[in-house]
Amino acid sequence: MDSYILFFDQVDRSSLSVVGGKGANLGELTKAGFPVPDGFCVTTFAYQDFMATSPEMDAMLDELNAVNPNDLPRLRKLGERIRAHIRQLDIPVRLAEQIVQAWEKVGKEYAYAVRSSATAEDLPAASFAGQQDTFLNIRGQDELLRHVRKCWASLFTDRAISYRSKNGFDHRQVYLSVVVQRMVNPEISGIMFTADPASGNRQIISIDAGFGLGGSDCIGNRLTGFIQGESGTDHRQKNRRKENRDFFPAGRGNGEKGVAP
Repeated sequence: MDSYILFFDQVDRSSLSVVGGKGANLGELTKAGFPVPDGFCVTTFAYQDFMATSPEMDAMLDELNAVNPNDLPRLRKLGERIRAHIRQLDIPVRLAEQIVQAWEKVGKEYAYAVRSSATAEDLPAASFAGQQDTFLNIRGQDELLRHVRKCWASLFTDRAISYRSKNGFDHRQVYLSVVVQRMVNPEISGIMFTADPASGNRQIISIDAGFGLGGSDCIGNRLTGFIQGESGTDHRQKNRRKENRDFFPAGRGNGEKGVAP
């Protein structure tokens, strides 16, 4: 049996197929010495073994692969059926035990972000970032396991299914790891793009930032600040947008917050 659990210091960019794009990058940051909040990855081996417990899944994936990518109503109907089916499946006992043991090792007294990390994120020719779900402020063993399963189900959101279909990805060949990471309670957070996300210009670095956990960054709401600057120069442009505070304090129990669109 391949490992179901890998901690951040055990993975790097070579681990993409096992922990997805987000997990691999968190491993790189951890090994580079950045202050990454503690956590672990539930690997794609766990996802595959979980999915294999369903005798119906193969037939549903065959049906999904056969659908015309432009038939959105049928894609939505199939996606809803698959998500509901995954959410009601039991996690195998050995797998659930390993997830809980890893959670206890990091600290069961903390609130956690339960984050999807797909193997098709951050590819040179395609990007699946933001198409699966992430949940914030998750506390307790039962809620942790429930939200790991919800992350797995989110591999079949309408957006993700449509994107894979239109770009020729076999639905069986994209797997999902789940990152379980201690929550932080930031005053400000944001995203830095090493290329202009609007034009693709790699000479422009863009930073979007806002108050709180940055959920508005992910769902496209207006942010507090936006800065652009040319690489290798001190030239920069700063725009202030409408303030949008999105605090979700970690101390308020299971304040579930889906971040992806």
